[in-house]
Amino acid sequence: MRPGLIIRSSSIHAAGCYTMLPIRKGERVLEYDGPRFSKDAADERYKGRVVTYLFSFGEQGEVIDGFGTAMFLNHSCAPNCETEEEENRIYITAIRDIAAGEELVYEYHLHDSEDEDAGCHCGAENCRGTMFSEEELKRRAKQARMRRRAPKQPRSRAS
Repeated sequence: MRPGLIIRSSSIHAAGCYTMLPIRKGERVLEYDGPRFSKDAADERYKGRVVTYLFSFGEQGEVIDGFGTAMFLNHSCAPNCETEEEENRIYITAIRDIAAGEELVYEYHLHDSEDEDAGCHCGAENCRGTMFSEEELKRRAKQARMRRRAPKQPRSRAS
């Protein structure tokens, strides 16, 4: 873990990860690391849990159970970090210079969720109101259109 990171209360959500030292644009802040599972194994393992810290990556649909420092980086529609995949490892990197005392945040780009909503409360001026990715929002809109177009099943009458 990078020196100077602390976990404390966040106005975005519960706790957040803050830097006590400046970070330059392009620097790796930390790795999203933890046990790895297939998506199916993770779905079974965490069935019914409201909170998980799963990060999906790769072409095979793997997930990392990021129960570590990286789990405290909150979502923001105005991020100062982004994730990068390199050789099946996920790194969180600064996308701009970050001043000491700032909360470290990145865009979650949630997808493939059965949750109805993934509301965003980042407070950014450009907040989209959701943590779902643009692709997920398009997928959901398409599904809604398909449901509206589907022929309605006739109701049966009781005799």
